Amino acid sequence: MSFKLKSGKKKVHLIVGARPNFMKMAPLYKEFAKYPEEFEIKLIHTGQHYDERMSKFFFDDLQMPKPDEYLEVGSGTHGKQTAKIMERYEKVLLKDKPDLVIVAGDVNSTSACAIDAVKLHIPVAHLEAGLRSFSRSMPEEINRILTDAISDYLLTPSTDGDDNLLSEGVPREKIFFVGNIMIDSLIQYQDRAKKSDILNKININSKQDYALITLHRPSNVDNKEGLLIILNAFEEISKSINLIFPIHPRTTKQIQAFDLEDKVKKIKNLHLIPPIGYYDFLKLQMDAKFILTDSGGIQEESTYFGVPCLTLRQNTERPITITEGTNTLVKLNTVDIINESQKILSGNIKKGNIPKYWDGKTAERIVKIFRIK
Repeated sequence: MSFKLKSGKKKVHLIVGARPNFMKMAPLYKEFAKYPEEFEIKLIHTGQHYDERMSKFFFDDLQMPKPDEYLEVGSGTHGKQTAKIMERYEKVLLKDKPDLVIVAGDVNSTSACAIDAVKLHIPVAHLEAGLRSFSRSMPEEINRILTDAISDYLLTPSTDGDDNLLSEGVPREKIFFVGNIMIDSLIQYQDRAKKSDILNKININSKQDYALITLHRPSNVDNKEGLLIILNAFEEISKSINLIFPIHPRTTKQIQAFDLEDKVKKIKNLHLIPPIGYYDFLKLQMDAKFILTDSGGIQEESTYFGVPCLTLRQNTERPITITEGTNTLVKLNTVDIINESQKILSGNIKKGNIPKYWDGKTAERIVKIFRIK
């Protein structure tokens, strides 16, 4: 088959660009490193997420080495950012000539680096392949579809990913159900996370005495009306429970731009804190009464922890977190957000199960694929 790798020692590029990529690539890097006679691994950081504080937290906590290449692309429009990544990564590919490029998730770094590699006839593996929200209004959906269409190895986190790819005409032999690699990191570090003193620092005295908030998607924070809908819901919910909100730089910027700082300050029991490290964030997730988020990965992590999750989005590319897990989609409507939160506070808590292969062994399954090729 055209995508088989060469025999002998293989040079592999692992691409990271946004913070969720760090959690996905850390266990894979460590697993490949067990076989130095078979693989030469290089970590390529595009710099798509460029906040030094946030990136350093995650690299340090995940015990990741300094990237071999740092492209420093920074922010910009989708077109500008994608173009900068492609221009800079192509130079790395031409210089280094890897045998395999592994990209993860659905950010601009994912599709841009995949395109570069494929055009130079370098095999690409897409980690977290097959996920679909079925809404092309999401930039991430375009990145998912594009990357899956051109990749040689499609590494799926759940069986619905396999089904989606097969329905799109992808040959079965390209699809590998390997499981959820984010859970590898979670399992590896949850004991350290349990020792975090983050709750003491925030003056929260007991487990489940708070709800955890994350909020960063443009659809929620880049227009004043949508942000007000969410803040009004938080104002009501905070009358019943503490709210811990590690605030994303993008969200801070938009609150200031829309002159909503006074509105936020008036929300009772809202604990705004700066971005935190991986261990601290896991601690906040596992001990929360419930989570309010617009993130993708948190839907999965909360399912593993068995913590109810309210996802403030119209759709999700991770429906298994709803059908098997603890996740519930909530429309961008103040009353709906309040009502779903009150259900949990009154004891109506959704129970879930941990999906197949969310077991901490995904990296092992992936590396095995490339050892036998």
